[in-house]
Amino acid sequence: MNSFKNKRLLILGGSRISCQIVECAHNLGIIVGVTDWYPLDKSPAKKMADEQYYVSTADIDAIVNLIHEKNFDGVITGFTDSVLPYYAQICKKANLPCYGTEKQFELFIDKSRYKELLRQYDIPTIPEYRINLEDIEDTAKDAQYPLLVKPSDSSGARGITICHNLDELKQAIGVANGVSKNQNVLVEQYIDAPECTIFWVFLDGEYYLTMLGNRHVKYNQEGVIPLPVGYTFPSNIQPQFLKDIAPKMKKMFKSVDVKNGMMFMQCKIVNGTCLVYDIGYRLTGSLEYINLKKMCGYNPMEMLINYALTGSMGDYKIVKKIDPYFNGKYTYNVSILCKPGKIKKIEGLDKISKLPGVIGIVIAHPEGDEITENMKGLLAQITIRILGKAENIEEMKKEMLKIHSIVHIISDKGEEMILPGVEEKDFEGTIYEV
Repeated sequence: MNSFKNKRLLILGGSRISCQIVECAHNLGIIVGVTDWYPLDKSPAKKMADEQYYVSTADIDAIVNLIHEKNFDGVITGFTDSVLPYYAQICKKANLPCYGTEKQFELFIDKSRYKELLRQYDIPTIPEYRINLEDIEDTAKDAQYPLLVKPSDSSGARGITICHNLDELKQAIGVANGVSKNQNVLVEQYIDAPECTIFWVFLDGEYYLTMLGNRHVKYNQEGVIPLPVGYTFPSNIQPQFLKDIAPKMKKMFKSVDVKNGMMFMQCKIVNGTCLVYDIGYRLTGSLEYINLKKMCGYNPMEMLINYALTGSMGDYKIVKKIDPYFNGKYTYNVSILCKPGKIKKIEGLDKISKLPGVIGIVIAHPEGDEITENMKGLLAQITIRILGKAENIEEMKKEMLKIHSIVHIISDKGEEMILPGVEEKDFEGTIYEV
């Protein structure tokens, strides 16, 4: 990485997870500003930043003026799809590097459009139904329930519903339509199958799989989609994916002129094949860059920061460090989900930090935060993420289960808030064996 002493970086959006970008940039010696329209108490990343601004990320001209007036050397955004097109416009007007184009971001935040692109390159994806929203009964008469209804342009599991009959379908379409910015709703076959997440890094038009892991989801709440409680890397489907699907994906990336950045793809696993159902051309809340830094010695978040300030993802020596098999070792992510309530006390983190494999603990909701009813069924229910490494599968399994036995999150009513998480059965037949 370059020397960034006295370099100035503007972060678009001050959500709690953006604190990760602030911390990473500070570790590189960068002066950090954060902007959004929220007050300081609603924008945690601003509290960590060196400079705080109150310009909306959607106000392109005002952000560009801010960049020029305050002499920022680069601009970056992180974890929210909706900000990406604004980010591209800002960079273009301010003549600053942007790892993607507005056209590419708009493509990869529109589920309908990128699913069509996947099909063009014979990449498996979830089957869907063409439902006319003005004639739902007739156009859905041949649909096979259960169905998954979601906005085509949202993230964080917002507006997603599983439905089992026509009445539920109508209601679900109304929910998704209310969340969708472009009023485009996707109705897919709901597939109850194991999941995985694929991670890519792009460097000057070359495409590298960095890791492929099992996304362990749990049916631990009534009436909402299952949410992830953990990730284990690498997945046992990785060799087949690299052989059959990865080459097609590289052709797809080339077809839309992807050059730099990073991407994740969430998939269902059916008969050993990955069926892509979600894509993000951005940083992801699973924080896999922490795992990669420890396991392989490079950090995709650092690479994106490098690009924002220099127009380069970094030294090509990084390529030699990319190893989705981690030299025969393993890495994990335990995601602690909480039911609605106000957090009074978090217990056990000191003890967890001393476990031999733990490499990071990231608190999404500290003491005093509230998990609201509106968060139920959303990724916002993830309260703590604990990341680690292991020499073998058994060691990884024991540590992940031990974490769940140690951590406690107590509500202001004295109740345990943690929902059921990773279990022994989640490891059966899912992890790649050396």
